[in-house]
Amino acid sequence: MISFGEWIMPVQYTGIVEEHQAVRKNLGMFDISHMGQFVVSGHGVASWLNTMLTNNIQKLEVGQGQYTFLLNERGGIIDDLIAYRIGDEKFLLVVNAARVSEDFKWLDRHRPVEAAVSAASKIQIKNRSADFGGVAIQGPRIAQLFVDLPARNHIVDVELAGMPISIARTGYTGEDGVEIFFPTADAAKFWNTVLEKGKDLGIKPCGLGARDTLRLEMCYPLNGSDLSPERNPIEAGLAFFVDLTKRKFVGRDVLLNAEEKGMAQKLAAFRMEGKGASRTGVPPPRPHYLVFNGGERIGEVTSGTLSPSLNYGIGMAYINAPQSKVGSKIDIEIRGQKFPAIIEKKPLYKKQT
Repeated sequence: MISFGEWIMPVQYTGIVEEHQAVRKNLGMFDISHMGQFVVSGHGVASWLNTMLTNNIQKLEVGQGQYTFLLNERGGIIDDLIAYRIGDEKFLLVVNAARVSEDFKWLDRHRPVEAAVSAASKIQIKNRSADFGGVAIQGPRIAQLFVDLPARNHIVDVELAGMPISIARTGYTGEDGVEIFFPTADAAKFWNTVLEKGKDLGIKPCGLGARDTLRLEMCYPLNGSDLSPERNPIEAGLAFFVDLTKRKFVGRDVLLNAEEKGMAQKLAAFRMEGKGASRTGVPPPRPHYLVFNGGERIGEVTSGTLSPSLNYGIGMAYINAPQSKVGSKIDIEIRGQKFPAIIEKKPLYKKQT
């Protein structure tokens, strides 16, 4: 157990590799009760949120969700989050645990001035984080655990064993799966109910360790490591979730300029190579290890691990753009020694069909 965003979180239950393989082959359940939930509502809320988030929230129908960013004026990433439209003028924002307070203050500060709107049309932002528990259940056998699953990136309200739940077809592992939210008081009951229900399907509780190896194999970025207020979505290779055709959103002009001029650095995926680039050889890369090319420092690792699926070291690093192309040879400095690596196409792990 470790401290994580003012929570105490499990790194592992039975072992990172065992939990990782459970998700890739069967099912794994992660406690995500630390994630924050905001309910944002009011007349004109979609138009206003569209000026605060990078993706186009106006495209969402009721019951749909999308991955998006909350940016500062410099285009830096305050948070990456998922926005669900749960009513015509009502949205659920699921935000990162370490950013709950900062996100809420930022959104509240940018609400339309009260003097300019009537009480009936005032946009409300409610921090409901303490009211909800949550789990992510991920793996190829998810459809055997839950029937009548919502479509990908959709959310529905249903009941399980008498408990009201909101079930979303989302996740951060590269496998099919769901993220489910329920009243805090039902957390322990829900957890135990699902473990019992999924016993014959090989379900296992999973911790932060497996979450990290799974998401890194897919090259999904982690806020606070790969994403920060000093980096923008274009640098991070996530322009797909930025709609620059929108006329206005916080950070738009900076991103538009960045896309036109190109970025000095890019978030690239790499794998360790050379003799012994496996479990018994080259040590895995870790955050803050330096990246070199021909003796020149060209970047820094933001995430790194030993991949349980691939059995060699993998990572992501911000690298000078000219050396960030797929196939480029680089060196990772590990404890004073340089080890060869190669830039790879994302994702690093490709599911066998």
